[in-house]
Amino acid sequence: MADTPRDWIDGSAVRLDRQDPYLRLQSITIYVRNLDRSLDFYVNQLGFQLVFDARSQEFAGRRFITVAPPDGTANLTLVAPERDSEQYKLIGRSTQVTFVTEHVLAKFREWSARGVRFLLTPRLKRLKYPVHVQASSSTEQSSGAGEHAPIWGGVFARFKDLDGNSFSLVSFDEVTHAVEAQRRAIAEKLETERRAAQELDIAKQVQARLFPQTLPRLKTLEYAGICRQAKQVGGDYYDFLDLGSERLGFVIGDISGKGIAAALLMANLQANLRSQCAIAVDQPQRLLRAVNQLFCENTTDGAFATLFFAEYNDATRHLRYANCGHLAALLLRSDNSLERLESTATVLGVFKKWDCAITAIQISAGDIFALYTDGITESFNDAGEEFGEERLAAALCRHRALSSSDLLTAVVDEVRQFSPREQQDDITLIVAKST
Repeated sequence: MADTPRDWIDGSAVRLDRQDPYLRLQSITIYVRNLDRSLDFYVNQLGFQLVFDARSQEFAGRRFITVAPPDGTANLTLVAPERDSEQYKLIGRSTQVTFVTEHVLAKFREWSARGVRFLLTPRLKRLKYPVHVQASSSTEQSSGAGEHAPIWGGVFARFKDLDGNSFSLVSFDEVTHAVEAQRRAIAEKLETERRAAQELDIAKQVQARLFPQTLPRLKTLEYAGICRQAKQVGGDYYDFLDLGSERLGFVIGDISGKGIAAALLMANLQANLRSQCAIAVDQPQRLLRAVNQLFCENTTDGAFATLFFAEYNDATRHLRYANCGHLAALLLRSDNSLERLESTATVLGVFKKWDCAITAIQISAGDIFALYTDGITESFNDAGEEFGEERLAAALCRHRALSSSDLLTAVVDEVRQFSPREQQDDITLIVAKST
C-alpha cells in the first residue's frame, strides 16, 4: 500500500528530457456506501490493488480509498459521501468507465465465479467501412458497394459493483495483438538477460580459476592472497609463481577499467606472465619487458595495468622487486617500523619502449610484507574519508600475531566495516609473514 501520493507517480511515464511537464490521469471518483465493503469487492473480487487508504484520516474534508487495476496505470478513488449530500445521490450510476483486457471471456468467467454481477454478457462487435477499389484506368472506378474492411473488432461486457455502479469491460483485436507483442518482447528481453547472466556467471567461474589454486610451500615465509570483486568479474589480479630454485614470485596488478573488458585484460596479463616466468629468476627485467610488449600488442590503445612483481629467495630471505606504477607495497618490520616499496617503473601497456629498475631488500624473521590494490585504501566511509595506507599499516600491526590467512581476513573485514556501503572496487590483498 502506498503511504503518500508521491507513490502514485508512474515512473515509466516520466520523460527524462523534461520536454513536456509530467501529466497522467490520476483517478476517477466512484461514490460508494461503505468503504470496507467496496474495498473487499475491488481487491478480492476484481483483483485490483490497494494504492492509498485514507479511511483513518481526512483529506480535503473527505475519507477515501484509492484502488487500481493490476497494471496500475489509472486509479479509482472510492468515496463514501454523507447521506444528505448531493454526491450520495450519484451512487449506483453508470460511471462511463471502461476497462480494457486482452480476453473479455476469461475475465467474465473469473469474475462471475467470484460473484461479480454482469449486466451484459460478452458480445462480439466489429465495425467496418466501405472499400473503394481504384481501377487500372484512371477513368474507371468501382464504388466497391458491399465491400468492407474492418476498422476494429472487439468483445464487450458490462458489470456492476456492490452499489450498482456500472462499468464496461472490453477487448479490442489491436489491444490483444499489442499485448501479445509486448509479452513476446518482454520474454525475449528476459531470455537475453538470463543468457547474459549465465555467461557472466561462467566468466566469473573461469576468472576464479585464474587466481592461484595451490600455494608452493616455503620454509621461511607464510603467505596468502585474496580478491573480492565488486562485480561478477573484475580487473584486479594476484598470483604466486613457482620460479624454481627455492624462489617464489609475488604478483599483484590492477587493470584499467571494470567489468568484462578489465577481466579480459586481466586474463591476458596473467597468461603473459605465466608463459614468460621461466626467465624471471635470472632476468626479471627481461620478463617484465616481454610482458609489457605483449600487453601493448594484445590490447587497445588506452588500456594499461599497474603491476608489482617481487621474487623471493627462500634460502637467503632476499627479495627483488619492480613496482610498475602500482601502490607502494608495505614492509612492516618486526620492530613495527614501516618501509614503503615505491614505484621503480611506469605502468604496463602504454609505451612499447619500456624498461624498469629492480630493487633488492632483505627480509628478516618477523617481518610482514603486504601488497594491495586501491580497493583497500580507497574504500570510503560515510564521512567521505578513505581507509588509506595509514589505516592499512595500523591494521597489519594490530593483527600481526595472526597467521597470514587470518591476518588477511582481519584486514579485509576492517575495510568492509569502515566502508559498509556497496563495494565500488575490487579488493585485493597479499600478506606474507617471514617465520
